[in-house]
Amino acid sequence: MTVKEQAIHAKEAAVTLAAASTNAKNEALAAIATALDENRANILAANAKDVDAAKASGMGRAMLDRLTLTDARISGMIAGIHEVIALDDPIGEFLSMSRRPNGLQIGQKRVPLGVIAIIYESRPNVTVDAAVLCLKAGNAVVLRGGKEAFYSNSALMETMRAALGDTEIPADALHLVGDTSRESATALMGLTGLIDVLIPRGGAGLIRSVVEHAKVPVIETGVGICHVYVDETADLQMAAEIVENAKCSRPSVCNAIETLLVHRSVAADFLPLVKPLLDRSNVELRGDAETRQILGDCVVPATDADYGTEFLDYILAIKVVASLDEALAHIHQHGSGHSECIVTERYTHAQKFLDTVDAAAVYVNASTRFTDGGVFGLGAEIGISTQKMHARGPMGLKELTCTKFVIYGSGQVR
Repeated sequence: MTVKEQAIHAKEAAVTLAAASTNAKNEALAAIATALDENRANILAANAKDVDAAKASGMGRAMLDRLTLTDARISGMIAGIHEVIALDDPIGEFLSMSRRPNGLQIGQKRVPLGVIAIIYESRPNVTVDAAVLCLKAGNAVVLRGGKEAFYSNSALMETMRAALGDTEIPADALHLVGDTSRESATALMGLTGLIDVLIPRGGAGLIRSVVEHAKVPVIETGVGICHVYVDETADLQMAAEIVENAKCSRPSVCNAIETLLVHRSVAADFLPLVKPLLDRSNVELRGDAETRQILGDCVVPATDADYGTEFLDYILAIKVVASLDEALAHIHQHGSGHSECIVTERYTHAQKFLDTVDAAAVYVNASTRFTDGGVFGLGAEIGISTQKMHARGPMGLKELTCTKFVIYGSGQVR
């Protein structure tokens, strides 16, 4: 089946899905959760093929972690589905209702977007998260994953579509593009009238390509050039633990930090304190002259490009700054609008950081790794929007809807 044919089938299924009851959608999600549980062995075997091929091609350890499924991660997917089932259904919610002087009652009602397409890389869990969220919000979905996760994505999609067979939700509400070539992505980007919105999830190159070439509406997500700024008043031990978590707990995801900014007055104390924590994960440090003066030749000289790079790896750029204002200016120049953190004990500095930094999520004294739909109480997430559209930050159910006006009259004419 061609990409266009899949989109046509999805468009037809979207009509049925938009009118489906909450119970019907939840029963379909429960069936998917059960099917994933029962097919763990097949899914893990398919994932093993992808992982073996990735290792043979020389994929780095951070990206391998992103690709790998485990029994625990499948359990996490299933738990996420049940969390989404428990969430309120946004479809049909009235955001407003008012009576005009002419007697018309005019309201604004939440409705599905229609057909959502997602182009993504590496992470097979996206296949499940995207399908589940889109279904609950009444949308059909066309997924196009990367070649590195082909077997994993195929096994997951086959499992989910088969699970829908005994429910009221048509299996054609879910599609996976089998062709992982650039041509299939290009075809998907051009399906005006069939695809209502396209969401890219992946590295900067993928997102930039989609934004520049898509003819369908795009929600830009995910490039995470995130920072931690250690202020002059910071609790240095707390700051060190935050930096280690934000960089090392899972460096291949978009809410991991890429740059550490340190106030000059605490740099000589803080950098030797945090380095042993980063050494546990063999993090490569790239720093400015002051950082190298404090830590020595173990730090690679940083280039300006390093401060604007999403490494998605065990690499951290470091810069010593003279003030909060310099840190803010650096973030303004190099940040991607994703997640930013200040570690400080000074209330006025915390508030200035919160008020000044232009990002989807801004933290005081906490790791940027919390920027996540599940952590924020949204269930799973479809991605993290860095735009300033109707969706910003982790995109849950409500961000996968739009609204329409409904008008009740009693014979009014104009």
